[in-house]
Amino acid sequence: MQKLISFLNDKPTLRNIVLATLLLLVIFTIGTIGYHFLEDMAWFNGFYMTFITISTIGFREIGTLSVEGRIFTMLIFVMGIGVISYIASQTTQLLFENELFARRVMKKRLESLNEHYIICGYGRIGHRIADTFKMAGLQVVIIDHNEQKIDRAKNDGFLYIRGDAQEEHILNEARITKAKAIICTLANDQDNVFTTLVARELQPDIYILVRTNDAKNRNKVLRAGADKVISPYDIGANRMANVILRPHVIRFIESISDESQPDQSFEEVLISPGSAFEGKTLAEIDVRNQYSILIIAIVPDGERIRFNPKSADRVHIGDSLIVMGNYEDIEHFKETACNDTRSLAEQAEHFDETSS
Repeated sequence: MQKLISFLNDKPTLRNIVLATLLLLVIFTIGTIGYHFLEDMAWFNGFYMTFITISTIGFREIGTLSVEGRIFTMLIFVMGIGVISYIASQTTQLLFENELFARRVMKKRLESLNEHYIICGYGRIGHRIADTFKMAGLQVVIIDHNEQKIDRAKNDGFLYIRGDAQEEHILNEARITKAKAIICTLANDQDNVFTTLVARELQPDIYILVRTNDAKNRNKVLRAGADKVISPYDIGANRMANVILRPHVIRFIESISDESQPDQSFEEVLISPGSAFEGKTLAEIDVRNQYSILIIAIVPDGERIRFNPKSADRVHIGDSLIVMGNYEDIEHFKETACNDTRSLAEQAEHFDETSS
């Protein structure tokens, strides 16, 4: 009881609602007793009479009331309607305070962000990207002007801002100057172009990834300042065509990209300090026989990707290997042979240094 009293004292609006509700119960009790003794009504009829009086339903009275009964009814009405109006006003205030509190909490959480990712547009593509980033442990802020999409982002547990991503103050509220990257997945290419322009002006060094609906707009988005432009429709069209033209290739790609069957996958592995592979050739490493994985490419630090490397190629600290194999084999290779213990979130910290 002491904890409940302390809790209500900390929330005066909620306390007022509780006290007013108790007063309303007292009025119902007085009304029921009053009608029972003044008009000789049964207890339930007295309660029912009190209810229709306070609620102003407008039903007929139960029997003919005496003068005293009518005066009593007016008193019950005045007291009851006053308390109900007070409860309604306090409830509205409580809802407003909760919304205001939620906004303050959200603002405080946004102000603490650093090296996060801003996703403009929470449609199907934005939602999938946000979910993938969340599983990787990355901090994400959603910007969308649609109330339903913002509610969805809220329910999905993301930080969010309801507003137009093309507005400077909205991007500033998302702390664009502290963000790692901004991803534009708005439905309209024009909106993506303008958002890119504003974002690049506010933060010249930020990495900007943009989705475009029409491949013809790709160069416009790049000129606006985007680092990378992707057209999901072109990717989807090419994949559908290859289902007919190169069916076995597509089956292979699908088998290693199916998240529900993580037996085979691609991964990038960093040759970290302490790795036993420093300065060795691929022939000396003999990854295929020792670890049951394939090295598809070598990405030397700061250099171009070398696909299908030769057995005489050497690896050095700072190089990244693109490998394919069983998930467990890759993890074992990363940790024991390459001393690479980075999480997906840590890998993402350097994406802008190699992306093009």
